Amino acid sequence: MAKRSIIPFGPQHPVLPEPIHLDLVLEDEVVVEAIPNIGFVHRGLEKLVDSRDYKQYVYVAERICGICSFGHGMGYCESVERAMGIDIPARAKYLRTLWMELSRIHSHLLWLGLLADALGFESLFMQSWRLREKILDIFDMTTGGRIIFSVNQIGGVLKDVEPAMLKEIQKTITELESEVKPIIRTFLEDRLVNMRLRGLGVLSKEQAYTAGAVGPMLRASGVAYDSRETGYAAYADLSFGPITAIEGDSYARVKVRLAEILQSFEILQELLGKIPSGEIAIPVKGNPKGECFVRIEQPRGEAIYYTKGNGTKYLDRFRLRTPTTANIPPMLDLLKGCQLSDVALLILTIDPCISCTER
Repeated sequence: MAKRSIIPFGPQHPVLPEPIHLDLVLEDEVVVEAIPNIGFVHRGLEKLVDSRDYKQYVYVAERICGICSFGHGMGYCESVERAMGIDIPARAKYLRTLWMELSRIHSHLLWLGLLADALGFESLFMQSWRLREKILDIFDMTTGGRIIFSVNQIGGVLKDVEPAMLKEIQKTITELESEVKPIIRTFLEDRLVNMRLRGLGVLSKEQAYTAGAVGPMLRASGVAYDSRETGYAAYADLSFGPITAIEGDSYARVKVRLAEILQSFEILQELLGKIPSGEIAIPVKGNPKGECFVRIEQPRGEAIYYTKGNGTKYLDRFRLRTPTTANIPPMLDLLKGCQLSDVALLILTIDPCISCTER
């Protein structure tokens, strides 16, 4: 009879970048149940709407997470703007989309480096992060920050991007795309990667839909859903579609994320060719009243931002449902039946963001 034991996994682990904490119930080396322990890095950020007015809170929202910072600031602003009936200038919409897609690339390249490191590919890890530095240099050039940007505001954006900068971004994106493609091809064709990831953690289309998975985890199981298609920011003017796979395993999740890097390059090239001139913000008067929620597609999947105003400068409520919040239940299902040695790899293919989840 197999011996059953319980071992802690995290919150510190040499492979994982985030402090995820699980209690794994094992029979010999096989996981039979994974019990999450949520709240290790809880900071009470949503409560700060009581002491920061709705314009100041933009800077709190983007500090929910470093990697997802721009998207959190944008999602919060979009929610408040819709509640107040504000339509921001077209150029501001394009600039938000520009920074959002750059954020997607930098997040996916960071994740690729961590996955490569977990598989023992140190050179690929360093190459991924070397290329990511070029994206961070663009952020530095256009916003003045590399992780926290502080360019979103209610009514638009705080900084414009000059034509010379846009040309430099286009040049960098073209060069970066040519460097990323061989890395992606090498990684996907590697024998060890295929051996370790194919067939690991299979999530069927029905399971993904029923469990409420989002982002690459959902699309890797064959569900063609991408929140960008709802047309927020400037996405209504751009041509793209959801990237999907049908296998639903860890390799499929990797394949979808890597394809999304290349898709973001294409989106940026189209955006840079269409970006209009004009104002980057409009003056905002009054205070939000009523409630609104918006969906945006963060690098890890759909995030939902809810705001409720009472007519004063302080919101009654701000609530965020992060992609990882939605992906934890299906992740726990996938861990059942896998080998203990595969747990870290399986979690990495889902790319959880615990700072977003435990805010």
